[in-house]
Amino acid sequence: MCGIIGIILSNPDAMASPELLDSTYYLQHRGQDAAGIVTCGSHGRFYQCKGNGMARDVFTPNKMSGLVGSMGIAHLRYPTAGSSSSSEAQPFYVNSPYGISMAHNGNLVNGTNLKKYLDEDVHRHINTDSDSELLLNIFAAELEQRGKIRVNTDDIFKALLGVFNRCVGGYACVGMLAGYGIFGFRDPHGVRPLVFGERVDPVSGKKDYMFASESVALQSSGFTQWRDILPGEAVIVPKDTMQPVFKQVIARKSYSPDIFEYVYFARPDSVLDGISVYRSRLAMGDMLAENIRQRFAQRQKSVKDMIDVVIPVPDTSRDAALKCAVNLGLPYREGFVKNRYIGRTFIMPNQKERKSSVRRKLNAMSTEFRDKNVLLIDDSIVRGTTSKEIVQMAQEAGAKAVYFASCAPAIRYNHIYGIDLADPKALVAFNRSDEEVAGLIGADEVIYQNLDDLIDCVKNCGENKVVEKFEVGVFTGDYITGVEEAYFAELEHLRAQEEFLNSDEDTACFNANGCC
Repeated sequence: MCGIIGIILSNPDAMASPELLDSTYYLQHRGQDAAGIVTCGSHGRFYQCKGNGMARDVFTPNKMSGLVGSMGIAHLRYPTAGSSSSSEAQPFYVNSPYGISMAHNGNLVNGTNLKKYLDEDVHRHINTDSDSELLLNIFAAELEQRGKIRVNTDDIFKALLGVFNRCVGGYACVGMLAGYGIFGFRDPHGVRPLVFGERVDPVSGKKDYMFASESVALQSSGFTQWRDILPGEAVIVPKDTMQPVFKQVIARKSYSPDIFEYVYFARPDSVLDGISVYRSRLAMGDMLAENIRQRFAQRQKSVKDMIDVVIPVPDTSRDAALKCAVNLGLPYREGFVKNRYIGRTFIMPNQKERKSSVRRKLNAMSTEFRDKNVLLIDDSIVRGTTSKEIVQMAQEAGAKAVYFASCAPAIRYNHIYGIDLADPKALVAFNRSDEEVAGLIGADEVIYQNLDDLIDCVKNCGENKVVEKFEVGVFTGDYITGVEEAYFAELEHLRAQEEFLNSDEDTACFNANGCC
């Protein structure tokens, strides 16, 4: 789960970097491990700035002044299965052929085969364990087969067809060819999001174009017209013509966005694949309320006899918690105050950082907990580390009973498309009943959303007329692309290596497999 952005401006003398920087702030929630921007000047030269940390730390005014050019791409990195190595920061670059830079959000599940092909067949050197570098080099190898001094849109589409045929997984990418233009594409199942928009320059009347992981980034920059890139589709914007060229490069295999985008990843003010993230979360609250009401009714108990107040775990669950409280006729209260200067614990690079940050991030107000039966609502329960700390904080603040409800079903399987939830054995719900999960996190009871209900919540919100189903393998173990057993073995090996190296304080860095 990374953030990607691409911009090309109609004015060749304009600077794309300020708008790229602004957009990284709007997508910072998608990756806090590293950030990068690459721009292209009038003579085809690339200028780059990237490094570990948040966008505000990486992109200093002095560094931004060197990013010249009217087109560019940007990336915000979330590490999968691993590390915080600066060598993994994107966008990546290869000088042959033609000079290509690319930023990628997602994960490939056939990386082992791709590495073998790149090494033995096309002799391209891979310097990291990043799937993004694999994808870039597959594209470069396919483009090189054109054997031309200069390429055109047809050559790029043919090269992308080779990428689609070879790369298996969930991915969305933006790229830039030196002196030529920018392009974007999305995997044949549409697992990871990618939005494309246009904006009319008020002075010249010409159009600027932008790619982004979420619509909010386009909207904030004044791109009022946008659409989702379809599964298996690609878009190229040559700088000479400034006319976008769309092509369904490979037949759509399905239309299956990752449902976790709506549960947790995306901002509520985004619309992805015609579905409002905000409205889907409101619907999750309604469905959760019905589930809770029926559960207590089976025990011949009323909700108001069992629960005094509904409190969200900030921030993602607020919309669902408020709707749930209204539906149940219960008071809604903000019981936790959030420190805005602490990042999202879910995407901390390692478990130790995640655990230590919870109490720095949240503080419980005893006035809202003391002598009350509390219903806490969170977007999901993953490892249980954060949930256990939060339950304990509520109890320390004086709660008599703590019910913990999740807007998502129990997470029992790996997420293989760019989000490193954990080794399945580290997931709190792995091979455990709801009662066992409640005991482990210290809650009186754990209540999960039903999967069919969650799917209905998302599918019926907004103007969605195209999404066929959702990627829900994290709940079922049934992945939309299928997965090779060797992939899980490789993940376990990498995690074991990482754990070993992280146990040595003198270890400088470790390059791990993943999307970024």
